[in-house]
Amino acid sequence: MATEVETWTNAAAQHDGVFCAFDQERVEEDGFVGDEDLLNDIEVNENWTPQEKALHEARLKAKAKRRLRKSSSRDSTRETLSGSISEEPGADPHSPKGKGISANDRKSRTGKGRGLPKKGGAGGKGVWGAAGMVYEMEEPDAKDPNYDESSQGDTIYATVVPELDEQELEKMVNPIVQEYFEHGDTKEVQMLLKELNLGPHKYEFSSMAVSLSLEGKASHRELTSRLLSDLCGKMLSDSDMARAFDKMLKELPDLILDTPEAPQMLGQFIARAIADHVLPMSFLNHYKGKVDCDYARAALDRASVLLSMKREIVRLDNVWGVGGGQRPVRHLVKEMNLLLQEYLVSGDLSEAERCLRDLEVPHFHHELVYEVVVIVLESKGTKAAQMMVKLLQTFWKMGLITLDQMNRGFQRVYDEILELSVDVPHANAILEAFVELCFKESVITKHLRDACPSRGRKRFVSEGDGGLVKS
Repeated sequence: MATEVETWTNAAAQHDGVFCAFDQERVEEDGFVGDEDLLNDIEVNENWTPQEKALHEARLKAKAKRRLRKSSSRDSTRETLSGSISEEPGADPHSPKGKGISANDRKSRTGKGRGLPKKGGAGGKGVWGAAGMVYEMEEPDAKDPNYDESSQGDTIYATVVPELDEQELEKMVNPIVQEYFEHGDTKEVQMLLKELNLGPHKYEFSSMAVSLSLEGKASHRELTSRLLSDLCGKMLSDSDMARAFDKMLKELPDLILDTPEAPQMLGQFIARAIADHVLPMSFLNHYKGKVDCDYARAALDRASVLLSMKREIVRLDNVWGVGGGQRPVRHLVKEMNLLLQEYLVSGDLSEAERCLRDLEVPHFHHELVYEVVVIVLESKGTKAAQMMVKLLQTFWKMGLITLDQMNRGFQRVYDEILELSVDVPHANAILEAFVELCFKESVITKHLRDACPSRGRKRFVSEGDGGLVKS
């Protein structure tokens, strides 16, 4: 059998010279070619046409090129391995690190694998670790932004309010005091002051409030005295109040430029503060023989005189007069009645105007109109009526009594004329004459004159006439 194969091989080698040249190249490349493949090539080549033969040769050449590329890649791997071994003496060529691949490369050293991280994600720095891994208990760091609130207990959040300087304090205090002059609620002022960080300048609130009230009305000064009394012991101490008034005494030369009566008013504030236990009784004794300013001396003298009067507590309670809507109604009614009685005696319209303005109750001027009409009804003669018409006419032209207040005052008399007639039998006739006189002087409108109640002059005949009414 071996003799037949050898004979066949030699014969095929001589056939057209095709097999010899090609197979010799394959042997040189691969180093070995199977006998079965050679026999198949010989058998096929004998039966092929020239076109099939050329196609088959091209196919064999392509297969040879692929084998050549594989062999060249193996040679380059061997050269790299030999170079790495030569560069690192003493390295183990069989170890994974000795194959010329970077040590930081996470890919498989053997060229296998799916490219997943080592150790299932549990290796390396900054990784979460393997699934199901239990970490040791660590102490929480209070400076950590992700600090667990359950670990640190109850969290207390504190609002930090910056401390106000003198300029910012003035900007914040002025609106608070001006608004207080409108509503008169000391609790609201106390609540607003708690929201501010006054710091060491909190005593200046008292001095600013007093300065603003000096430029205002008597009712504003009364409200300021009440405010200082309510804040003392809560927001401000006795030493803060004393420090504030001491500053006011030093600033009197500047305050007198805007308010000439500032020394007298400040003296009244000091006397009222001592009476309300806002300042200690020893406040005045501290300044004896130590004051060089004439204005400050005048203020302290005014306070000493007020405190030396009999029943000073009662008198100082009304040191700013009776005025403003904060006072009881009965006091306002009493003041208006005294105003009219003094006017009937003196006939001074300017003094009556000043007293009415000092009351500071423009919404209550209808009470003055009511009292004017009642006085006219209760008076004898026409002198009182002439003077009261002149008073109403003056106040009407000056704008002190508005149309609404005038109408409300007369309407109150119209509604109560029956009760007034009990004490004044001729009240209806006197009222009609006074209303007609006011209309002639353009004090009231025609509509208000026509609304005056009139009692018809009717008299009955005797019983024998059958109860007929004679006109």
